[in-house]
Amino acid sequence: MSTTVLSSNGHTSTSGQSESAASGAVATQPDLSVFSLAGRVALITGGGTGIGLEIARCMVHAGATVIITGRRESVLQDSAADLGVGAQYIVNDICDLSAIDALVEQVEATYGPLDILVNNAGINMKKPALEVTDEDFSRIIHTNLNAVFALTRAAAKRMVARRSGTILMISSMAAYYGIDRVVAYAASKSAVEGMVKVLASEFSVHGVRVNAIAPGFIETEMSRTAMNSDPDRRDRAMRRTPMGKFGRPEDIGYAAVFLASEAARYITGVSLPVDGGNSIGF
Repeated sequence: MSTTVLSSNGHTSTSGQSESAASGAVATQPDLSVFSLAGRVALITGGGTGIGLEIARCMVHAGATVIITGRRESVLQDSAADLGVGAQYIVNDICDLSAIDALVEQVEATYGPLDILVNNAGINMKKPALEVTDEDFSRIIHTNLNAVFALTRAAAKRMVARRSGTILMISSMAAYYGIDRVVAYAASKSAVEGMVKVLASEFSVHGVRVNAIAPGFIETEMSRTAMNSDPDRRDRAMRRTPMGKFGRPEDIGYAAVFLASEAARYITGVSLPVDGGNSIGF
């Protein structure tokens, strides 16, 4: 038996008996509160500047208690004050692996169980591969990979025990295609992509989701300085981006809120490009 349905926009459609009717299910309105982070505790490394700061801002506005970390206390103080109620800071050098367990313990003892970890802190270096020393390479890998894994492991032990939590990594276009003069950075971010898949396969059964965000070319103070010093690189990045513009730091923040929220409860093990199409452009 066919039925005619009048939608909210006034359009009509005719179809057979609906699946929900056939199954006896009752249609419900979408619950948009799943996008809220109210009551959640989030730790964001490198949260005092740039993309990390905008992730923090978006999460604060989504209702989370946000703790930002970094090495420069004056920067963290100013950023936490700017973020307002709901933002706190802890001075921490993520490269000091011996202090990582204490960092997670301090967060949970002070603010409650950690619900969200955002591994945002990272460093880059632009140098031709043949000029990269072992020390250069190790420094990038230690910050962008070793420290990320160590903090993730410390947080995940508690999340897995509680069967609840979400972990976000920050990847890069350098993990998607070859970008010259960033061999150590590209290696670190490619490894992060692999780590996301493995950790998601291990942790998701315990209620802990693991995902990554791969920013495209985002306008920050650091990126503007880099691009202005290398106009050819800027032009190539723009030509490869179908949307024809660079992103804003808050674009990454919005994606982070989504992936950390219950709206993404069935998403794990993915790397989400937020790049204006750069990763698929030509």
